[in-house]
Amino acid sequence: MTNHIERNDEKNTDNNRMDNLTLTDIISVEFLQKFQDAFSKAIGVASLTTDSNGTPITDASNFTDFCMKLSRQSKEGLRRCKESDAYGGMESARTGKPAVYYCGSGLMDFGAPIMINGKQIGSILGGQVLPEAPDHEKYVKIAGEIGVNPEEFLKALEDVKIVPEEQLKAAADLLFIVTSEISRMGYQRFILNNIVKHLYDSVTEMMATVEELTATATNVTEYQAQLNKEIQNVNTVSGKIDQLSGTIKGLANQTKMLGLNASIEAARAGEAGKGFAVVAKEINRMSDGSKQAVDNIQQFTSQISDSVTATLSMSASTLDITKQQEEAMKNIVEFVNEIVEMTETLNHLANVNQS
Repeated sequence: MTNHIERNDEKNTDNNRMDNLTLTDIISVEFLQKFQDAFSKAIGVASLTTDSNGTPITDASNFTDFCMKLSRQSKEGLRRCKESDAYGGMESARTGKPAVYYCGSGLMDFGAPIMINGKQIGSILGGQVLPEAPDHEKYVKIAGEIGVNPEEFLKALEDVKIVPEEQLKAAADLLFIVTSEISRMGYQRFILNNIVKHLYDSVTEMMATVEELTATATNVTEYQAQLNKEIQNVNTVSGKIDQLSGTIKGLANQTKMLGLNASIEAARAGEAGKGFAVVAKEINRMSDGSKQAVDNIQQFTSQISDSVTATLSMSASTLDITKQQEEAMKNIVEFVNEIVEMTETLNHLANVNQS
């Protein structure tokens, strides 16, 4: 009952954990950072990974000075950046596919959702590019709105990479496809890890039970062997009693003959032998009684011997069975040990970080 309750509690805990699954549960931050850095370097865009609430979980990759040293250093500029990031995450979550949009500072960004079973658990945001050559008057106006130096703003804008909108959309789609596959693999690894954990716990518990049964079987075998030995001792003692009974029976027969001879001699002695005749009669009676007792003893010992023989046969069969059970238990222990080793290997594989 206790184990059943504990398993139900573990199952409920796992269900709750599945409902509250986070991005870092299925993909390590280290892997996300490496992947994000490689993507940004290869495509030439900025990128950042956030959780489902929009909170960054990686360091920014390839962010421009235009954003980091000017826009985000301004109070209004930072507000617009956060607002844009939130929009990208919400729009990609709403549609379930990448969203391409303009940020509050006039650069083109994208948001690619990271989905598991139809639920968004994070986003990869990025961009910080221009789809075409910039209109300087537009960016001078933005500089005034967010309170930064227009000349510095325009100079930093010169270093912003120009990436056509279609190319940025293609990059966002590629990122979405790759992250979807990575998250799917991570989710499967997460599920495998939970399955392996339960399997390992169950096998370990079974192993303990089998070891107890094996120890019990060994004790039963030892007790049965000892019982078999004692039964053989009883059979030996019964045989000795039978031999002694034969000796007593021989003495009784000799006593009987002695009594008969005494009776004959008493009869010959006439009146003088009457007293002796009484003794001879008593000897004969005792001899008959001893012989009858010996016959009864031999009958009983014969029955004991038959019972002991039958018991010994059954005991030998039981001993063989218990030995077979003990051997079977030992084989089970070996098989369970192999399962434990395999579950340990699976557990190791399930916990290896993606590289």
